[in-house]
This record gives sequence, structure tokens and C-alpha cells, in this order.
Amino acid sequence: MLWFYLSLTAAVTLATVDALSKYALKDSGEEVVAWSSWGFATPFLLATIPFIEIPTLDLTFWIATILALPLELVAVLFYIRSIKISPLSLSIPFLALTPVFLIATSFFMLGELPDSSGIAGIILIAIGAYLLNLNSSGKGFLAPLKAISREKGSLLMIAVSFIYSITSNLGKIAVLHSSPSFFAVTYTTIFSVFFLPYVIFKERNAAAIIKARIPLFLMIGVVFAIMVMAHFLAIRLVEVAYMIAVKRTSLIFSVLYGWLVFKEEHIRERLLGCVVMVIGVVLITLF
Repeated sequence: MLWFYLSLTAAVTLATVDALSKYALKDSGEEVVAWSSWGFATPFLLATIPFIEIPTLDLTFWIATILALPLELVAVLFYIRSIKISPLSLSIPFLALTPVFLIATSFFMLGELPDSSGIAGIILIAIGAYLLNLNSSGKGFLAPLKAISREKGSLLMIAVSFIYSITSNLGKIAVLHSSPSFFAVTYTTIFSVFFLPYVIFKERNAAAIIKARIPLFLMIGVVFAIMVMAHFLAIRLVEVAYMIAVKRTSLIFSVLYGWLVFKEEHIRERLLGCVVMVIGVVLITLF
């Protein structure tokens, strides 16, 4: 059961990073906050290099990594913007749509096709997304769908989900041509360096902002590093599908953070939608 506790740790820490990032956004620019989790996690992850076997890298590894970097940058920027402008409970749960998009992207990129349980998962995720917005203003059966179109944070997170469905496949290719732990360290390091010039360009006062809030950004970095390492340690112990299913419970923890920390309303209905979406993810990933 060690894999389960590691996966649950990844879920809780992922939700914690989201909550800390939303808090940091009150006084810091979006680009700085978006970079902080990657940048401040890098030193902690690099410290694990002596304990990781260095694999032989081929051209496929580098092609997959290079293709993933710009897509990851767009996803991170959309992600941080989403949690800034929308409640966590209305934005984060839409990450559950990634497995839906993966059905199509994995077919084209990896030749993978869903089974009947995957279809059932798609239906449940769609229902969960609908339930998330049952309390939104407006009347009639189509009111929740109209609310989704009005909620910019939700739309951005849907875009993030689609991008992640592509980078997940690229990441899988890179891992198959290296190792899970090595890729976690190298990709985080490369991305933080790749992302830094953009942050400096967009926020000329980035260094001062970071210096003024080092304790908070260090906390974000530490929690993000724990999430990454827990993720890949779990993958070593169990099938990836089991690990991902448990990690997706981060959606529920994000909704709870939204309620307990940010005093967001209508949590009961949103939590119901979130749970239904997670059940859909489990059907897609486990069966």
C-alpha cells in the first residue's frame, strides 16, 4: 500500500501548491508565481541526482522534451491565470477533462484506444462538469453550460487540460527513453531555466518580488518538489493508471481548500460535481 500513500501525498501536495499559488497572487505577478513552483523546486530535485541512475539518452528523448517545453509554458501561464480570476472550486476540477482529451491525443500519438469503461468515464466527467455549475446564475436546463462559457477561469483550465493531454504523451515518450525519476529532475530544471527569461521580460521587478516573499515561494517550491518525487516514486511501485487515479483526488482537495481557506460558496454542489468527475477519471484509467 506504499504506492497508495505516495500517490495520495502527490494529490494533497498538488492541491496545496494551487492554494499557496492563489494566495501568492494577491501581491505577486502571475508570471512570478507561475515560475516559483518550478524554479524553487529545482534545487531540491537536483539534490536527488546522486541517488538517481543516469540513463543513456537518445534523440527521441530530446525531441519529446523540446516539443513539450513551449506547450508546458502556455499551460502554466493559462493555469496560473485561471486560479487567479476564478474560484479554485470552479477552475481546478476541469483538470479532470485531461483523460477525455487523452483518448483522442493518445490515439494519434501513441496508437492507444479506449474501451467501454472509457466511454462511461467520459459521460461521468461531462456530467460532473455540468454539476459544477448548477448554482450559477441563470435559469433553465442549459444554464450551467452557459455559466461555463461565462467563467473565463474554467475555459482557461479546459485549455490547460487539452495541452496537458499532449504534454502527457510527450512526457511518456521521454520517460520510455530515459527513466521516470531522471526525467522528473531534468524536465523541471530545464523548464525553470526555459521559463525564466519570459518572467524577467514580463515582470522587470521579478527579483525584488521574489526577494520580498522568499519564505512563501520556498514553501511552494518544497511542496512542488515533494509532489514531483512522490509522483515518480509511486510510479515505480505500481501501474501508472492506479497512481494517476489516486492523484486525481487533488481535485477534491482543491475544492476543500477553496471552502476552508478562501471561503468560497456553493461548495456542496461543486464537491458533488468534482466527485462525479473523479469517478469518471477512475473508470478511464483503471479499467
